[in-house]
Amino acid sequence: MQKCQKKRGQYPLIALVLFAFIVFSVFFNGSNVEEISPSEEHPFLVSKNLTALKLNSARELDKSSKCHYTVEYSGRGANWDAPVPESGGRREMPESCDFFSGEWVFDNTSHPLYSESDCPYMSDQLACQKHGRPENGYQHWRWQPHGCDLKRWNATEVWEKLRGKRLMFVGDSLNRNQWMSMVCMLQSVIPSDKRYMSPQQHLSIFRTEEYNASVEFLWAPLLVESNSDHPVDHRLSERILRPDSHLRHSSHWRNADILVFNSYLWWRQGPVKLLWSNEQDGACEEIDGLRGMELAMRTWADWVASNIDPLKKQVFFVTMSPTHQSKEGWEPGSEGNCYDEKLPITNRGYWGNGSDVDTMQMVGRVLGDLGTKVSVLNITKLSEYRKDGHPTIYRKFWEALSPEKLANPASYSDCIHWCLPGVPDVWNELLFQFL
Repeated sequence: MQKCQKKRGQYPLIALVLFAFIVFSVFFNGSNVEEISPSEEHPFLVSKNLTALKLNSARELDKSSKCHYTVEYSGRGANWDAPVPESGGRREMPESCDFFSGEWVFDNTSHPLYSESDCPYMSDQLACQKHGRPENGYQHWRWQPHGCDLKRWNATEVWEKLRGKRLMFVGDSLNRNQWMSMVCMLQSVIPSDKRYMSPQQHLSIFRTEEYNASVEFLWAPLLVESNSDHPVDHRLSERILRPDSHLRHSSHWRNADILVFNSYLWWRQGPVKLLWSNEQDGACEEIDGLRGMELAMRTWADWVASNIDPLKKQVFFVTMSPTHQSKEGWEPGSEGNCYDEKLPITNRGYWGNGSDVDTMQMVGRVLGDLGTKVSVLNITKLSEYRKDGHPTIYRKFWEALSPEKLANPASYSDCIHWCLPGVPDVWNELLFQFL
């Protein structure tokens, strides 16, 4: 009897040792594994084993990310299984009118739609009157489609359409330009104590309680994850992206009701480096901007194809915003750029060198494969005419300008972004036709 009791007394000791071993193992592994919520989207993990999880924490890109070495592009990801388009093809504007074909009409009665000084959220990068632009003619041009009219802008009607919803602009500084335009076009009908602006680094939110709605901007210039995802500190000598990963951005945009995407200019600055999600040695592949953009667009399109129900969400893609960096384009034999331009281009056939046809065609193919899941805001041609609409020197510059530059205004003129009120207001008038 005593012998049996002795054996039973050994069991707690064995259990204690086993418990200590399990606790030690969990603690040791837990300190090296990133915790991932079961509900978190993680489509690009190579596997679900511990090795993949350990690698995950090292895969996040930021401005300090470097390529250990660079090789030529291998062709990976080039063969894309496009979704089968839904019947009806790509969704453009209503069949009754091509709103993108038209002309600019001077109209100082109905335009501008708001005053620069009356928009308390106006960016110093876009406030051209505040920074000394001597004339305001650029504010009074209205877009007139051929054979039809745009529905007149009505801010209250837009808010009613947005009631209980999130409208999110996603992309680069040109999309932020359009977002700022939309905020200025909408804010005046909301009492000042009922509207709120919450800048949160890469995500800025304008919200009104009255309609339980928000108009937001998410900084994602390359659509996929990159080392340039910081909204301010992104001027880097080497641009690295993960062409197969959008999680950093899609975790924010996936719950929005209306999404407006863009991407273009950041792909026009030379080759980019690809660092795939399952690359463990820090080896990058170099690729030209156009093919890099196509890889990113396909990753984005795959998300749209898998997640968007057009009956529940609206997705828009804004085509390239043209630049006017070379005056030779509209005035052959001339030097300079958009500086001191005061009138639109009237040649209907004009197409400047700031809009790349190959990029336009590639984007068209990708969007075409998505069928009715995406509506296209084709702002390129109509914006091409507006060489007069850029800030040029009439904006805030955050870097000090040398005496040599100050003596030559064209050398530092901003011919990329747009003064507000101005051209992006028309982009939003076109968006209004869809909502």
